[in-house]
Amino acid sequence: MNVVAVPPVRHVIVVDAPREHAFEVFTRGLDSWWFRDHHIGKEPMREAVMEPREGGRVYERGIHGAECDWGRVLAWEPPSRLVVAWQIGGDWQFDPDPAHASEYEVRFIAETSTRTRVEFEHRHFDRHGEAGRKIRDSVEIGWAKLLAAYADMAKAA
Repeated sequence: MNVVAVPPVRHVIVVDAPREHAFEVFTRGLDSWWFRDHHIGKEPMREAVMEPREGGRVYERGIHGAECDWGRVLAWEPPSRLVVAWQIGGDWQFDPDPAHASEYEVRFIAETSTRTRVEFEHRHFDRHGEAGRKIRDSVEIGWAKLLAAYADMAKAA
C-alpha cells in the first residue's frame, strides 16, 4: 500500500495566564472550553474529561452517563507538555487500535510570569489510512476554533 504523508496541523497562541494555569485549563479544565457539539457519542455531551496522568483516558460523558472514549494521554509533563493519542477515525467513531491513532502535542512555554505561548501540533494523520487527509482537514479548522475558546477561558479564569 502506498501511503501519502499528510502534513501536521500546527497552531501557536499566546494565553494571558501563567504557564501552570494555562496547562491546568487545557487539561483538567478541558470541559470548560470544549464545544458541546464537538462529540462522537450517541447522546448529547454533558462533559469532556481528560484524566490527569500518562495512560489516562480522554473521553466524553453524555447527559445520561454514557461514556465514549476519544483517546489516551501519552505524555503528561505538567506544566510544560502534553501528548494525546487521537483515536477517532474517519467515521468519527472511537478506534481502539492505537496503531491507527494520530496524536496531538501541546507545549506550554512561559513568555513572562503572566503570559504563556501555547504551541499545538496534531500529527501522524497517515495512521488513519485513507481517512487521514479528511480528518486532518476537519480538525485544522476545529482546533483553531477550540484553541481560541481555550485561550479566552484561560484568560478569564
